[in-house]
Amino acid sequence: MEEKKSTSNDCCDQSFLVSVIEKYQKDPTRLMDILIDVQKKYGYVCGDCIKAIAKSLGLSEVDVKQTMSFYHFFSCKATGKYAVYLNDSVVACMMGRDEVAKAFEEAAGCKFDGVTSDGLIGLHNTACIGMNDQEPAAIINGVVFTKLNAAKAKELVSAFKAGKKVEDLVTSVGDGNNASQIVKSMVVNNLKKKGQVVFGDYKAGTTLKKFAGMTSDQVLAEVKDSGIRGRGGAGFPTGMKWEFCKKAAGSEKIVLCNADEGEPGTFKDRVILTEVPKLIFEGMATCGYAIGAKQGILYLRAEYTYLKAYLENALAELRKDNLLGKNIAGKAGFDFDIRIQMGAGAYVCGEESALIESAEGKRGEPRNRPPFPAQKGYLGLPTVINNVETLCQVVRIVEKGAAWYKTMGTKDSTGTKVLSISGDCKNPGVYEIEWGMSIKQMLEMVGAENTQVVQVAGPSGALISSAEFDRKIANEDFGTGGAMIVIGKNRDILKDVVVKFTHFFIDESCGSCVPCRALTISLKNTLEKIVAGKGTKADLANLEKWAKTMKPLNRCGLGQTAANPILTSIKNFRDKYEKLLVEDSAIYKFDMNASVKESCDFVKRVPNYHE
Repeated sequence: MEEKKSTSNDCCDQSFLVSVIEKYQKDPTRLMDILIDVQKKYGYVCGDCIKAIAKSLGLSEVDVKQTMSFYHFFSCKATGKYAVYLNDSVVACMMGRDEVAKAFEEAAGCKFDGVTSDGLIGLHNTACIGMNDQEPAAIINGVVFTKLNAAKAKELVSAFKAGKKVEDLVTSVGDGNNASQIVKSMVVNNLKKKGQVVFGDYKAGTTLKKFAGMTSDQVLAEVKDSGIRGRGGAGFPTGMKWEFCKKAAGSEKIVLCNADEGEPGTFKDRVILTEVPKLIFEGMATCGYAIGAKQGILYLRAEYTYLKAYLENALAELRKDNLLGKNIAGKAGFDFDIRIQMGAGAYVCGEESALIESAEGKRGEPRNRPPFPAQKGYLGLPTVINNVETLCQVVRIVEKGAAWYKTMGTKDSTGTKVLSISGDCKNPGVYEIEWGMSIKQMLEMVGAENTQVVQVAGPSGALISSAEFDRKIANEDFGTGGAMIVIGKNRDILKDVVVKFTHFFIDESCGSCVPCRALTISLKNTLEKIVAGKGTKADLANLEKWAKTMKPLNRCGLGQTAANPILTSIKNFRDKYEKLLVEDSAIYKFDMNASVKESCDFVKRVPNYHE
């Protein structure tokens, strides 16, 4: 990590730029990588850099600028020699984020979304960084700091002013591979429950070596027979997706692993990436063998940059052991390799077509469908996109057989599910369970008491009350990508949860669809009006009416689910809205004296409307 960051208006070092651009073969589809390297060195990408990059790649300056402007971690102005990105998610705020933010501001001498006058410290808000089990948390120059408090924030600022390296401020390391010499992170796994599949006993290469006696069709058939559905949230049958891609026109196919877990409350992929990276890569190779692909890409969210070198090392070890590369495991013609593509901070890139756009060096805007990625995906080639957990599961399915796999879970949801559980509970962390566990059983498992609400599947899912705690975690009941947020009875659901989630969707919208771009603002304004005690029955009715239009009028999952926090909270907690409503007459009664009081006070004038 570069510690010295320029604060001038011209950061452009031509020799450095040339080396970066040549590193990526002047390939415009690698624009993201080039911008990431420049941003890392200088802390921002100046206008001269943008011009030079555009010219070298044969792009317009607008092409470069529009990609830059889309992502949270790119900036065209200095972000500070020490750039602090403090998570502002719901759970972070529940765990004391506001006090930490105040301490940073007081110690640094600047407000959030600003940089100190000397350019030393920048304070920035950021969305969920995958640390919900150890909040409040921040990323500082790429280094993750967890379980922050006001005192720790002040200590960090003092260290910045003393010129210390950020890496040297990590005084303890986490468990498992977090403590490895490559990672050396204070992040802890909080792996509370291991199942038989993802976190079961595993030896790298066992499945790949089985391919010596199996055809690609046999591998595909085993995956289909297992009944496995995608673990990213949509629950689409994995084998069916692979089959569509295999049958698609064109001899070149691509495997894309979605490691962009940006759903607030989700962090299970972080632990999988840390503890069993080779299982993920073996899953990608398994898919490659089944569909006939030779290239794989793991798209890693920017917030997990601290794991990149470790993952690259795992890839190198697999190549050394002939488990990636040419003639894998001695199977003639089985060639497959993987590269890592970094993101730059954008929730919508979790949507598969937006992820493809980003991997191609563009804004992460979802594509119109059809065609689907399995037909025309990365660089126009048939592409399978599966998330981290799904690819881990298929390795064990092929290793141990579909029949073994189907002994776990339910009829319609086979196997296990890895959950990220956080919030108001004694034991937040990662749990690998069998599908079919009830919400009530889950709460008992994590030591949750006096629970008011569970946010199932993150903000895009549902806020549920105790009346639904007997329902099952399964695709046929409550399907989920894995995020479970426990909210206690001491929380204000509307103010602390629904309002914040609504702000989140506004910030993360790509802006392509008008309802997602504009109607979310109207929803937010009306919601805040009600929470402030100034809403009417008509406002509540409008919330419901507008929210219901979001799903059919937006083209991707973000826009379609952006109103879910409002819709599900009205459905399950309508009384909390209704008790805040006032009569129309109370809202529209106009008091002239009160309306002009501030201006009259300023000019020291006493109004008299009866003269």
